Amino acid sequence: MFLSYSRNRLVLFIAATFVLLHASFVAAESEFGLRPEIRNFVTYMANRHGYDSKELESVFTQINFRADIIKLISTPASAISWDEYRKRFVNTQRIKGGIGFWGKYASELERARKIYGVPEEIIVAIIGIETSYGTATGNYRIMDALTTLAFDYPRRADYFREELENYLLLAKEQKFDLLDIKGSYAGAIGIPQFMPGSYRRYAVDFNNDGKIDLSGSAADAIGSVGRYLKEYGWEADKPIAVRAQARSENLQEFLDTGIEPIHAIGKLREAGIIPLEPVANDMPSALLELNSQGARQFWLGFRNFYVITRYNRSTFYAMSVFDLAKAIRIARLSRAAGQ
Repeated sequence: MFLSYSRNRLVLFIAATFVLLHASFVAAESEFGLRPEIRNFVTYMANRHGYDSKELESVFTQINFRADIIKLISTPASAISWDEYRKRFVNTQRIKGGIGFWGKYASELERARKIYGVPEEIIVAIIGIETSYGTATGNYRIMDALTTLAFDYPRRADYFREELENYLLLAKEQKFDLLDIKGSYAGAIGIPQFMPGSYRRYAVDFNNDGKIDLSGSAADAIGSVGRYLKEYGWEADKPIAVRAQARSENLQEFLDTGIEPIHAIGKLREAGIIPLEPVANDMPSALLELNSQGARQFWLGFRNFYVITRYNRSTFYAMSVFDLAKAIRIARLSRAAGQ
C-alpha cells in the first residue's frame, strides 16, 4: 500500500513538474513570436474564412497558456458512486432553485415545450446541473481555454482546434470581442454551457431581440436547450426511463451493448428483464445498471434518455437530469397545491 502510494505521489510530482516547465517554455517562446502551429492556424483561418492575419496574430499574442486547464482535463475524475454523484446535483438547493427558475421563466419554458416537445422540467434540470441556473457559468477566457487545448492537449487537439475555429466564426457572427467571453475550462459557454460548435448549430434567439446571447439571456438558453435535444431526436410525450426487475442469467449480454436503445421491451421480457411500469413491447430500450446503497439497481433507458446523454455522455449525468427534473416538478406541484 505504501509503495503504491509513494509511486503515485512520484507520478503526480513528475506530471506537475512537466506542466510547469511546459508552461514556462510556452511563455518564453511567445516572447519571440507565435508558435509555428498557431501561425499555421492563423493562415488557415485567413485562407478559408477571410480573417485578417495580422489582426488574428495580435489576438493570439494576448493568449495565456493555462497549465491548470491541462491539469484539469488530463486528471481523471475520482471514481465515485452513483449515490455520491447524485447528491451533487439532486439536492434541496437545486430543487429550490429549479422551482424559482421555472416560476420566473414559465412562459418561455412552456413555449419551448410546445415548439420542441421537451418538458419544462427537463430543460430546467439541465440548466440547473450545468450552471446552477446561470449562476456559475465559468471564469476562464474562452480563447485561453480553447487555444491551450487546441495546441497543448494532443489527445483531443483536433476536436478543440475545430471548436477554436467555431469560436472565431461565432465571434464574427455574433460581433463580440474574442477576448471578452468567459466560460468553462473546456471552452463551454453561457447558461447552458454550449461548446462553440453547438452554439453555432443549435442556439436560437428565443426572446426575439435580434441576437443570440447564451450568457445573458435565460430565454435564449431555454430555447437553445430545447432545440438541441429536439435535433438529437427527442420524442415528445415519450418516456425517459423506468425501473426494471432483472432475473436473467444473461444480464451482462444486454449491459455490454451500452446505452443506445436497441433492445425491444418484448425481447427483454423474454430474457427475464421486466419493466416495473407499463411499456409497449415494441419500445426500444437499453438496460442500465446503477449501484445504490450497495445494491444493484436496474433501469430501462429509452430514446429520450439516450438523447440526454448527447448533452453529456454519462449515464450518471442523464439519470441525474431525470431525477432532478422529477423532483422539481413534484415540488412545484406540491407548492402550488398548498397555496
